[in-house]
Amino acid sequence: MKYLHTMVRVADIEEAKRFYCDGLGLREVRRSDNDKGRYTLVFLAAPGDDDAQVELTFNWDPEVYTGGRNFGHLAYLVDDIYALCQHLSELGYTIHRPPRDGHMAFVKSPDGISVELIQNGTLPPREPWQSMPNTGTW
Repeated sequence: MKYLHTMVRVADIEEAKRFYCDGLGLREVRRSDNDKGRYTLVFLAAPGDDDAQVELTFNWDPEVYTGGRNFGHLAYLVDDIYALCQHLSELGYTIHRPPRDGHMAFVKSPDGISVELIQNGTLPPREPWQSMPNTGTW
């Protein structure tokens, strides 16, 4: 058995790619359009880890998607959680659970998908993150 990917539905491919690629640093590994099914699939992977992919599914006919807590979250091991959270903040994304402990943070995609960021190792607590409260849900 081999893990292939996790699929998430997105309302706007470009906005989703801004979050996952420009924000998190994933890269597009392949894309396909299905005219008959009226959808586009975009597969993303972290640099150097093509085996664990996220599939963005964009249905061409508008739909309203409601999130469910039963999905949980995506998780990525990162080299510098503070730098990545700062970068995501500068792009306008809310860090819902700041990395107060230098180990873990949560942010949401534009479509409400929770993403857990886990520091490779542990960094010492650092301001302004250490004093930041949680925001919303993750």
